[in-house]
Amino acid sequence: MLFLLRMLVMAVHFVLAGILGLLIGICRPFNPDNSRLCARLYALPALCILRLKLRTEVESMRAQRQACVIVANHQSNYDLYVIGGVVPPRTVSIGKKSLKWIPLFGQLYWLAGNVLIDRGNAKKAKEAMLTTTEVLRHQDTSIWVFPEGTRNAGEALLPFKKGAFQMAIAAGVPIVPVCVSRYVRQIRLNSWDAGKILIRSLPAIPTTGLTQADLPGLIDHCHAQMQACIDALDAELALA
Repeated sequence: MLFLLRMLVMAVHFVLAGILGLLIGICRPFNPDNSRLCARLYALPALCILRLKLRTEVESMRAQRQACVIVANHQSNYDLYVIGGVVPPRTVSIGKKSLKWIPLFGQLYWLAGNVLIDRGNAKKAKEAMLTTTEVLRHQDTSIWVFPEGTRNAGEALLPFKKGAFQMAIAAGVPIVPVCVSRYVRQIRLNSWDAGKILIRSLPAIPTTGLTQADLPGLIDHCHAQMQACIDALDAELALA
């Protein structure tokens, strides 16, 4: 019963947040800080509705004084509510083109300045990536990417796609890994207290001086660091 009630309230919240976010986007279209504001609109009320206890340790991400590429693990659609509260200022994300067809949210996502990529069209996807690299270089705007490329509720991270790391090297900006504990199988939405989630950012990985030849080693290094951190977060929750 509690689960159904929560889902009903969440549906109403999703619509209201979408309307408010759309108004923000219409008033200041493509402002790179729209994403942070809209993410808060979705995330903060949702955490209260779901009664999820979120602990964040993201000082290394907040300490960045230049544009960067933020990479995070992607678990479910609930990431919007879980991660939304830690999105830093002037940060946009990369999403698939089909997102724009979601009523309210899709239009909001576009007006918030996020980058929509047609993954089925290699030429257009590459053009979008080149545009995003220019944003990193010249517009003081960071990019949030889920390098696994899809939702993953498993124990191990999927292999990372190259795009985020290619952009970081091309723009000469650091990479900031953000790790979220594996919450998908732990949250209990039919219980009053639905569960605990930990989010931790790791020290920035510099890319200055790297070339595309360094790409495999950079990806492997980031993947290993994030896997170890996620395992550590899960272990901390198990002991709590």
